[in-house]
Amino acid sequence: MDISRPRGTRDFLFAEMENRKRVENRLRRTFETYGYHEIKTPIFEELRLFTLKSGEEVVNQIYHFTDKGGRDLALRPELTAPVARLYMNELQRTPRPIKMYYFGSCFRYERPQKGRFRQFWQFGCELIGGRSPLAEAEVITLASHALRDLGLEGFEVHIGHLGILRGVLGHENIQPDLQDRIMGIIDKGDVDELRSCLEGTEISDEARDLLMNLIGTRGGPEVLEDVKGHLTGYDESLAAVREFQELLDVLEDFGMDGYKVNLGIARGLDYYTGTVFEIYVPELGAQRQICGGGTYNLVETFGGESVESTGFAFGFDRLMNALEMDESEMRMVDVFVIPIHESVRSEAVKIAQELRLAGVSADLEAGGRKLRKALSYADHLGAAFTVLAGERDLQEGVVTVRNMEDATQETVKRNEIVDYIKGRC
Repeated sequence: MDISRPRGTRDFLFAEMENRKRVENRLRRTFETYGYHEIKTPIFEELRLFTLKSGEEVVNQIYHFTDKGGRDLALRPELTAPVARLYMNELQRTPRPIKMYYFGSCFRYERPQKGRFRQFWQFGCELIGGRSPLAEAEVITLASHALRDLGLEGFEVHIGHLGILRGVLGHENIQPDLQDRIMGIIDKGDVDELRSCLEGTEISDEARDLLMNLIGTRGGPEVLEDVKGHLTGYDESLAAVREFQELLDVLEDFGMDGYKVNLGIARGLDYYTGTVFEIYVPELGAQRQICGGGTYNLVETFGGESVESTGFAFGFDRLMNALEMDESEMRMVDVFVIPIHESVRSEAVKIAQELRLAGVSADLEAGGRKLRKALSYADHLGAAFTVLAGERDLQEGVVTVRNMEDATQETVKRNEIVDYIKGRC
């Protein structure tokens, strides 16, 4: 009987999982140096948690079901909404700002394609109740710092501010629902669709041309001076530019440079309220975006108080693709213990267990293979050393340690084996 894995999912084998764990743990360490602490939310939530935020149309894009109690539930398609729900349930009385990070799998029912799966992972953070240029700058710096700690090169940090675009639309009295639609089109980067949408509104030719000019604005911090010159009379947009400039000034204090101002970033979700940013790895082509985030107000959407927060999430799978980590070799254990004779099996077990209790990864020949085949299996595991436990050696209080890299051997006292191995692993 042939049973395949579900469409849009993947199996991860030993070497790939080792690399994913290494990246995950490195990210944890970096986030914690900024004062963030890990949380975990359920893998499924009430369906309305996601329809309240994204509308009923999102139902066609997610995995949802009715449980035996008649409750409408959904596998989480992202983690920001569950974090907002957690805050409302558990943390509203906690002094703010609150720094938290998360790592988990998400699910979306969409057509699988290169770089897009139905089960995927996100690693991200939220700084709840901390909107300020300082808080926003720290969050952006953390994202860049984390990637540098992973050794990733060639990534680009693009930063924008929704208030500049929203100010133009508000000045033209564009209704909020239509504003959200326009921002969604800008997020997709479809210029032709945007022109068509704007032509169907009562927006002035001046404002239409201004919007098209703004979304194409990219460059260093100096481009904001040119932007100001085009926004005379658009008071809300100018206020957003001043706020944006203050953020860029604080980024300089954090030592953050090399980023690009990109006013074409819209994020496409109506709960974002100000600063937005995305990180790209150009070498990944169409799937080049590995991170997205910004300042938002989501708690209020769920009936809570107005709490502006800043956060971001890495697309963990795309991040792994960007890192291009070698999977050809992997050390499954540090030491492989081989009993030469059946009579010393008990002592071989004790040696393996002593090493394990000392924090050394060790495995034991338990299949009764001859020495040559046992050594071949140890090589397959990538063991750095093998401990050969022979009857005569043990009677003399020693064992033989073989260095698997250069095939040299050394006799070591039985009661010193743990210290010997720990000094070399």
